[in-house]
Amino acid sequence: MTVHPLYPTIDTDGRITVASRVLALIFVIILPALGAAGAAVLGVLGMVTLVDLGIFAGMYLVTALGITVGYHRLFTHRAFDTPRPVRWILAIFGCMNAQGAPIVWAAQHRMHHACPDQPGDPHSPHQDRKPGFLGAVMGLWHSHFGHVFNQTAAIEPARYVPDLERDPFLQELEKWSALVVVLGMLLPFGAGWLLSGSWIGGLTGLLWGGWVRLFVATHATAAVNSLCHVFGSRRFAIQDRSGNVGWLAPLTLGESWHHNHHAFPTSARHGLKWWELDPSWIVIRTMERLGLAWNVCLISRERQEQKLAAKA
Repeated sequence: MTVHPLYPTIDTDGRITVASRVLALIFVIILPALGAAGAAVLGVLGMVTLVDLGIFAGMYLVTALGITVGYHRLFTHRAFDTPRPVRWILAIFGCMNAQGAPIVWAAQHRMHHACPDQPGDPHSPHQDRKPGFLGAVMGLWHSHFGHVFNQTAAIEPARYVPDLERDPFLQELEKWSALVVVLGMLLPFGAGWLLSGSWIGGLTGLLWGGWVRLFVATHATAAVNSLCHVFGSRRFAIQDRSGNVGWLAPLTLGESWHHNHHAFPTSARHGLKWWELDPSWIVIRTMERLGLAWNVCLISRERQEQKLAAKA
């Protein structure tokens, strides 16, 4: 198959290209795992500095918000509007997480919401699941990472995200996404070098703010697809198997209130209860107060109670 003329990561049939799968295996799974293992060894040896941890926290926060606030709530679900420069910044930060550029990412995610946990869902842990414990594990693997390598549904940007296709900046980002991932490695290296005054500090900054950050961020996003469709609490009347997994909320910046999200996909707020921690919503709310977000979609208490009543 030939590579799609607009989207280098997929071919003309909407299949993830072999080159993209190989790169994902190496740069999204293997190298981040090795980096996390190396960081663990340094931790045991007491060779981790506050600078390293600060670079990790800073890079994780901005790049994860690029996914949660940018890719997910803004581009995929249009839960709010924001000025073009803010859209661009969120897109670049999200792209640093090596999950592809926004158009293909959002197309696949809208596919997921079109038929969640049903035939056509690109990463459901329940479709074609084999019986028993092994079948459950294989289903979790498929929804976590396996769907990249064993694709079950074609990605169709023209069908699912025509609005995003009209954005020239996002179109260009699809072509240059690999370089943005490299930028996401150069930034922590440069920060480590400047803050420590040595190239060794640059390398540990790269380790923590680059590879360890990528390892944690990748698994956090994948856990929403996998764990949040098998475990968790459910209180609304919806047909899919999405659940709220509270202990994942800090790591996913609020995305693990996944049952809430599937009940009200366009809501800018996923933590619908006051105690449901949702850092991404806090950021959107702050943007709104600063005039950087408007048309923010929120779900009234009455609408929530109607779905509760329907369940009863």
